[in-house]
Amino acid sequence: MRNTVLIVDDDAAIRTVLGEALGRAGYRVQTTATAAGLWEMVEDGEGSLVVTDVILPDGNGFDLIPRIQGARPELPIVVMSARNTVLTAITAAERGAFEYLPKPFDLKELTAVVQRALARAPRAAEVPPDPENESLPLTGRSPAMQNVYRAIAKVTQTDLTVLIAGESGTGKELIARVLHDYGSRRRGPFVAVNLAAIPRELVESELFGHERGAFTGATARAIGRFEQAEGGTLFLDEIGDMPREAQTRLLRVLQEREFTSVGGRAPIKTNVRIVAATNRDLARAVREEQFRHDLYYRLNVVPLRLPPLRERLEDIPDLVAHFLSRAESNPSNRGSRTCRGSDRITDDALEALKAHTWPGNVRELENLIRRIVVLRPEETITAETVAQELSTAAPLQLSEKFEAVLERHLTERLQAGRDGSSPGNLYARVMAEVERPLLKLCLEVTAGNQLRAAQLLGLNRNTLRKKLQGCGILR
Repeated sequence: MRNTVLIVDDDAAIRTVLGEALGRAGYRVQTTATAAGLWEMVEDGEGSLVVTDVILPDGNGFDLIPRIQGARPELPIVVMSARNTVLTAITAAERGAFEYLPKPFDLKELTAVVQRALARAPRAAEVPPDPENESLPLTGRSPAMQNVYRAIAKVTQTDLTVLIAGESGTGKELIARVLHDYGSRRRGPFVAVNLAAIPRELVESELFGHERGAFTGATARAIGRFEQAEGGTLFLDEIGDMPREAQTRLLRVLQEREFTSVGGRAPIKTNVRIVAATNRDLARAVREEQFRHDLYYRLNVVPLRLPPLRERLEDIPDLVAHFLSRAESNPSNRGSRTCRGSDRITDDALEALKAHTWPGNVRELENLIRRIVVLRPEETITAETVAQELSTAAPLQLSEKFEAVLERHLTERLQAGRDGSSPGNLYARVMAEVERPLLKLCLEVTAGNQLRAAQLLGLNRNTLRKKLQGCGILR
């Protein structure tokens, strides 16, 4: 007897398309537009698997999951939704859905998911925390972000150490907060520490605390971030900037689950979940002996890579709509506008945003939208508006990027000198990372005019062309 798939969606066209695709794959299909219709089929013992939308005319697909599993625990449930946020993926996983499919999805992908679901028993349902605020800008329908959402959904209820890699501005701390807020440690503290912002000589004291008299200026005992995060999550941002000596102590903590404060003798037990993040290539740092390989493998239990915005340009319309809504909901930003939200931005403006390289990633996009809302409260956002604002902000973005790159490479060189290892060619390494973004940014600012770009850089036009070709910008 063929397996029967129950499809629930209030869109008749979607029901037809999915039904035909699964029918061609050899399944029997029954469809309905409502939660009540699905429940009636479930009570009658029909169906081998459910494929349901989240938003239904008479209910919510998530609310149906525990009810169905209470009556028929053997029935796998696949959730599909156009609300492509990380919380949707997490809620689907926590409610016990076999899989979450963001709309639009490939019909072959649906067929593959149905095959896997029918071959395996569904997971037990769990009641999730109530998501009070779904305004986190972790949204997007791009495959890269959907992969991130799925990975997050699988590890929230574990204590596994997570290493988040991504450029500045991609939202690494937001991921860490989601892992905490929707995980088993959500009732404990979430403590974040930016290791790049702490003087090297104070990192160990900051993390592990110190005793009175441990060093000059230590007039009283101070507890460190590990003790502050007890029972919760400790987020170690910019872990790649941790000094070598502190890396050794952190490795011991991860191995033995205890530490001693600076100047202390008695070991202190610790029970925290570690989530680390970096904008550096830690694997390369390990090869160059700038980061301990044993610590890297201890941290890299569950690797998550956040894609830069330039790799997920299809998410820009969703992000812009979110940032517009958030900026315009601020009372201080409200003006006498004739249009609001996504109606306020034109299609050509969205295309202009997609053409930008976004060196500052999602944070840069958010700042751009905030600036436009405040400075141009009554205007429709056009491609010209976008070009003007990007041109105004370009020098500052370039300066910040160059300073960050230079500071990182200088730190690496100084550390290499202390360790007695070869620091490499600092000038070549910095220029290799800065030159191409510099050239691309100048071309954007000048709308592709090479003569103006050469003048802006103070270069001969032929020299500029050779550099553009050498960096792969011109072919």
